[in-house]
Amino acid sequence: MAIHVFPNGAGRHARLAADLLAVRLGRAPFGWGRSDLLKVGNARDAYRAALKAADAGDLAPLLAFARS
Repeated sequence: MAIHVFPNGAGRHARLAADLLAVRLGRAPFGWGRSDLLKVGNARDAYRAALKAADAGDLAPLLAFARS
């Protein structure tokens, strides 16, 4: 959440890049909570909390959310 390349859409681009990398490495694409992260709700709140934890150096919540 600390760096936003685009005013609206940096997250979508980052998730796409992560999915493409996972597939390139022979893994399944990430699930990203299986929700529309653009809509306000529990999934978006969990995703934002995971991003803030990653900004603080704790990647575990983001990795867990990405694989959910």
